[in-house]
Amino acid sequence: MSGPAGWNSFRTDAPGGVSAEVITLPGGGGDDIHAYLASPIGLETAPGIVAVHHMPGWDEFYREFAERLARHGFTVICPDLFCRFGHGSPDDVAARVRSLGGVPDDSVVADCAAALQWLKHLPASNGKAGTIGSCSGGRHALLAASLVPGFEAVGDLWGGGVVMTDGERSEARPVAPIDYTARLTAPLLGLFGNDDTHPSPEQVNLHEAELKRHGKTYEFYRYDGAGHGFFYYHTPMYRPQPAMDGWEKVFSFFRRHLD
Repeated sequence: MSGPAGWNSFRTDAPGGVSAEVITLPGGGGDDIHAYLASPIGLETAPGIVAVHHMPGWDEFYREFAERLARHGFTVICPDLFCRFGHGSPDDVAARVRSLGGVPDDSVVADCAAALQWLKHLPASNGKAGTIGSCSGGRHALLAASLVPGFEAVGDLWGGGVVMTDGERSEARPVAPIDYTARLTAPLLGLFGNDDTHPSPEQVNLHEAELKRHGKTYEFYRYDGAGHGFFYYHTPMYRPQPAMDGWEKVFSFFRRHLD
């Protein structure tokens, strides 16, 4: 049974809702980490989505992000990728992570793999799951989908660092996700602002060319008048029309590939 396909597509007499809570998830390497779980109520089965939070952290925006996807019929789990760095406000924890060079890619991929398996073993799972993230989370979602078997769809929302120069590589981020394009088997959705600089339109062009070269299934949408983070309604970066069109693209993409 599917949830609403698009914005305002629900019936006003329909039952159901969303349940949301913080849980403890067996993460990568056997570590217990926190995760935010948002689930649709009233559906017999539902596809899953691993939401990969951005560098500002495991924050309130990503809780609302998970709940919005759940209201449209997906069981969503958002692991706290910074859980091993200690606790405090999202801003304080994110600052600590940045000061230590960032969360290692290997740790993120392992946590995403653990979240994927957790979702697929839920009694209400329809057996399919995707992943999505924005900013650094878009990069991480693409990286995980390229390296971890079992993701049926991936959404990259303006992920910076998909294309990297040698100077941008680090101990935590040793490889650019574009270098793993040949290994990507899941369909890819990309949303980008044409005023963005990370990724720049030129970097998005390079990524698209590599996807074409390897014959991958993808959909890229680019928005004039939008820069980085145009979904972020709590910041000056927010652009209402591109954001709502982008959300429609997200709902449609995951519905087609995960139902």
